[in-house]
Amino acid sequence: MFTIEHEFDATVVTLIDEGPAPVSEDITINAFEDCVTIEQLDPRTDEVQKITMSIRQLNDLTAALDLPEGIYQIRRVE
Repeated sequence: MFTIEHEFDATVVTLIDEGPAPVSEDITINAFEDCVTIEQLDPRTDEVQKITMSIRQLNDLTAALDLPEGIYQIRRVE
C-alpha cells in the first residue's frame, strides 16, 4: 500500500509494508525539483535514516532496474 501527497515544494510518497509479520518500517520518498530523499525509521536506534539522490542518480536507478548485470553509463544528449 502507498500514499501520495502533493506539498508546496515536494511530492511525498509513503510506502507501507503489508503482509505477515515481520513488516518493515514505512519508507517516505520526497521528490523535490533538484533531488529525491528516501527516509526510514531505524527501530534499533529510533532515528530516521535519510538518503539524498540527485535527479540524475534517480534516472540511473530507474534505468538499472531493467538492465542485466554489468557496468553502464547513460549518455545524455543535451
